[in-house]
Amino acid sequence: MIMDRIALILAVIGALNWGSIGLFQFDIVAWIGGGQTGLISRIIYTLVALAGVWCISLIFRARDSFEEIGERQ
Repeated sequence: MIMDRIALILAVIGALNWGSIGLFQFDIVAWIGGGQTGLISRIIYTLVALAGVWCISLIFRARDSFEEIGERQ
């Protein structure tokens, strides 16, 4: 599903941004978006947060898929 891929890409972007903050004290999103309170940055932060929420559903769907595979065997 296309939404799953988009959510995963955004979640990876968020993870890389947090990694750069943790390792280098450099916020890539803020740098691109004109500061943490810039409109572009806030949009990116919001999209990454929504993607994270969407990815929660992937966890449960993956578990259901594994259970279905186990029932077939």
